[in-house]
Amino acid sequence: MKIIRFSDARGDIGFARDHDGNMDRLEGNLESGFRLSGEKARVARVLPAVAPTAIFCIGLNYIKHAVETGARIPRWPVLFMKNPASAAAAGQPVEIPRHLASGQVDYECELAVVIGRRCKNVTRAEALDYVAGYACANDVSARDWQKERGGSQWCRGKSFDTFCPLGPCLVTPDEIPNPNALRIRTILNGEVVQDSNTADMIFDIPTIIEFLSGSTTLHPGSVILTGTPSGVGMACDPPRWLKPGDVMTVEIDKIGSLTNPVILEP
Repeated sequence: MKIIRFSDARGDIGFARDHDGNMDRLEGNLESGFRLSGEKARVARVLPAVAPTAIFCIGLNYIKHAVETGARIPRWPVLFMKNPASAAAAGQPVEIPRHLASGQVDYECELAVVIGRRCKNVTRAEALDYVAGYACANDVSARDWQKERGGSQWCRGKSFDTFCPLGPCLVTPDEIPNPNALRIRTILNGEVVQDSNTADMIFDIPTIIEFLSGSTTLHPGSVILTGTPSGVGMACDPPRWLKPGDVMTVEIDKIGSLTNPVILEP
């Protein structure tokens, strides 16, 4: 099932099943599961696929991306965080920071995993039982703040408003039995700039969930960004930074397309 999160004309937030463009309102939540209400959803605005309780991010998780950045293949998953307030919806403009100005904003297509049940110390074998669904994500990154001005931490360059487009929907696990067999792409202004498969991950989805839940509670609504493949703008010669007027699309098999225009921060 493909699930969208939306607000209606009154501003009330709900969930709906997207069935070939027909929006059927759902009852329930990530933890209890969803069921059809028998009513049509009155969608005024599509929201990020979930309201994240936390955003955990895995860096350097595709072999070819690690190679293009000159990094060693990591022994353990590389973890950093994004501000949950950075979540953005499909179609929402991504804002190049102007107050804390950046001239090196980059795209990163990623498969997002959404946790549906509270978990801690789960084994790799049971890890996928805790997944509510999957979505497209774009780990937008200000490389100057990530690399030079962030005090050796990545969070500043990764957490500006709108820097985590998430959607266009949440796809339930029954439609994606193997999340590590999905084609993933970024299309920038009509040009394919990233084209890979989640099979290229160094640490697969069950391993990541096992690692993140180790001695750590993951709550429903926790979003895990699982890394980006090769082809990021930083690795181009010369580097290819985002600019106002650009349009980014992340495409992942079985999920769909997440498109966001780029503007300067108002």
